[in-house]
Amino acid sequence: MPQRTDRQRGTYIGPRLRRLRRELGMTQVQMAEDLEVSASYIALMERNQRPVTAEMLVRLATTYALDVARFAGDNASDQSDRLGDVFRDPIFNDIDIAPGDLADIASGYPGVADAILRLHTAYRENEGALADRARQSPLGPDPVAEARRFLLARKNFFPVIDSQAERIAEDVGKAGGVARYFEEKHGFTIRSLPRKVISGAVRRLDYHRRELVMDETLDSAARRFQVALQLAYLAVGGAIDAALEEGSFQSENGRRLAKRALANYAAGAIIMPYASFRTAAGELRYDLEALGRRFGASFEQTAHRLTTLQKPGQEGVPFFFIRVDAAGNISKRLDGAGFPFARHGGSCPIWSVHHAFKAPRKIIPEWVELPGGERFFSISRTVTAGGGAFEAPRVERAIALACAEEHAGKLLYADDPSLSASEPTPIGVSCRLCHRTGCIARAEPPIGRPVADDTFRRPGTPFAFTDEEF
Repeated sequence: MPQRTDRQRGTYIGPRLRRLRRELGMTQVQMAEDLEVSASYIALMERNQRPVTAEMLVRLATTYALDVARFAGDNASDQSDRLGDVFRDPIFNDIDIAPGDLADIASGYPGVADAILRLHTAYRENEGALADRARQSPLGPDPVAEARRFLLARKNFFPVIDSQAERIAEDVGKAGGVARYFEEKHGFTIRSLPRKVISGAVRRLDYHRRELVMDETLDSAARRFQVALQLAYLAVGGAIDAALEEGSFQSENGRRLAKRALANYAAGAIIMPYASFRTAAGELRYDLEALGRRFGASFEQTAHRLTTLQKPGQEGVPFFFIRVDAAGNISKRLDGAGFPFARHGGSCPIWSVHHAFKAPRKIIPEWVELPGGERFFSISRTVTAGGGAFEAPRVERAIALACAEEHAGKLLYADDPSLSASEPTPIGVSCRLCHRTGCIARAEPPIGRPVADDTFRRPGTPFAFTDEEF
């Protein structure tokens, strides 16, 4: 019997072929027409019942402008890494699963691997929903909590969106910038007008006049981001909608907030494409100001993008991000670091993010320690929104990035020897969950601690507890 050649043998990459087709928004019939094969043959390849031959890979690369090495490369190790992350969940602590077993599942049963990953994501999201239920308002679901829960369950990482954005970023580079690419690709003219002319909007797409109208007071980073954001809605909308379909939303407002978050994610990924941004972050040792200048992004946009570098095998430092105003209100919270503040906290007044307003635009590095002994390294700085003209409304906020102790050595901000010599700042997730007894900044007693009568003794802290030792 004649031996099959390598050209005939091919490789089994069904899940990647199916993912590519869905990213392109095509049916099996449409892809079959492009590749001049039958729709049933496409279906067999997607189910790994037929290999993708070298000849077919060449057709795919030619037809859809693919990088063959990246598309046909071994994806099993990525899947195995992601499965390993899933099985480190405490719910599986009593199950002995060898790394080799995960590799076998990823390589031999890619569909099963995808199903496990999808189920675990849904489990985490619904676990968060149950945790939030006790705090739910009698008026109905909290849309902000819904959107945050959606992002948290996925560690603020959306690989399909990143993949599409990276391809767009390559074309943007060839065109000479995001604005020129937008005009050439989508046929809109970009104009700047006074905000009052566009009814107070920052950005407005006018299909009738084929114009993208921008507020003339936007600085260059904000302007670039708004163009990328409109581009994301037009070019990555399918991937955004597909990601939302996997979410569990109880309200339309929650879904809309999540959609806005994903569009912002896509815009950031277009301006700061994954591979080049991650490489630059490592080279610059996570110097946010230098990173922002290299990619034409603001400090906050750069900090936001750093929380998304979670691609298996190509991870950056996992960060937690929080943004607060001077009153302590949390307006943005993103987590790629497993930081407990991601769900319930961020309001500890001792943390430097709340003191950043005293030193505008200055980066404040700090070691912090949670009640359980976990140490994190954080940097805080103020950022300004609005402005751009005399007496134009503006708001000052503070943002913080934090990473676990083991990653701090990758950040240049942690090199200061005085920081290493000082004791970490003892912070709590929130007063209701923090059981530190000697905190003078405490706003309310923790859950489960009986408050002591102060008839005969008044402590120097806001509260004393009956089970406290003196």
